[in-house]
Amino acid sequence: MSKIVLGNESLVGSLTPSNKKSYKVTNRIQEGKKPLYAVVFNFLDSRFFSVFVTAGGNKITLYNCLEDGGISALQSYADEDKEESFYTVSWACGVRGNPFVAAGGVKGIIRVIDVNNETIHKSLVGHGDSVNEIRTQPMKPQLVITASKDESVRLWNVETGICILIFAGAGGHRYEVLSVDFHPTEIFRFASCGMDTTIKIWSMKEFWTYVEKSYTWTDDPSKFPTKFVQFPVFTASVHTNYVDCNRWFGDFILSKSVDNEILCWEPQLKENSPGEGTSDVLQRYPVPMSDIWFIKFSCDFQLSSLAIGNQEGKIFVWDLKSCPPVLITKLSHNQSKCVIRQTAMSVDGSTILAACEDGTIWRWDVVTK
Repeated sequence: MSKIVLGNESLVGSLTPSNKKSYKVTNRIQEGKKPLYAVVFNFLDSRFFSVFVTAGGNKITLYNCLEDGGISALQSYADEDKEESFYTVSWACGVRGNPFVAAGGVKGIIRVIDVNNETIHKSLVGHGDSVNEIRTQPMKPQLVITASKDESVRLWNVETGICILIFAGAGGHRYEVLSVDFHPTEIFRFASCGMDTTIKIWSMKEFWTYVEKSYTWTDDPSKFPTKFVQFPVFTASVHTNYVDCNRWFGDFILSKSVDNEILCWEPQLKENSPGEGTSDVLQRYPVPMSDIWFIKFSCDFQLSSLAIGNQEGKIFVWDLKSCPPVLITKLSHNQSKCVIRQTAMSVDGSTILAACEDGTIWRWDVVTK
């Protein structure tokens, strides 16, 4: 277990906006009556940077952000199981570059949708409970990791439908896993966090032959020699309550719990003692009125800014390049009063989307002076 370094005071951001940038509401869509839990732009394929996907109820919907502020619906998928409630969705890719969308939720089944053909490419079955988050490996976008209520994280190949690795057991999470994220440059590494208050860093390096085998496996996926990984390389306790969102920020980690702030901290691993090390909390980004769980933040492609909603329908946009933290702007609208479950920033940060508990999608665009 990592120790928190004392004596290094973390820097707390001021909630007075710098107004370096301002945004205005350009659109609002009432998608349905069910809560929307996820909204994600496509960062994998430059042809589709303006395309985003939402998840809520038993529906997955794809939209295009038009330049004039409009939003056009492209396609919608309704799961055959009316009881399904999708909590998470991620863009992925087939080996030939065809766009996929992978979605999961209360039923624990991951539906991989082939966007071009509007068909289900694979249904990934294995988790014993609901799926809370799916993330895609940006350098190998056939690989996704999934965080589940069943206390495990699984690595899948969406092209072949194979469950390659399961991260659970003696050193694994002790309660629901709520969030996962691949390291931006180290292909073998990812982070996970959950209700047990910990954030764990895992390595796939010694199991990479299994990953390679998943691409060429022609037998039944259920016969693949899926490997259990029981021990992370690092466990951090920088929060004291549920941790529901974590994202890599270079070699630092941005994470949030239910105590109205996002932390930026540095995991310092001890090379020769796996699992040990220290955590140095560097910066704190306050987010008032966000003390309920399952509120997720998002960043632009360059990781220069971060957007997070709260339970009053407001959005806080933080500058990630400044020290101490600078609040770029706070977005509010008199008709946006509902919990924002997730935001999505466009590739360049000029558009921010909000997926809300009342089934609405809000679009904010940067005001060009």
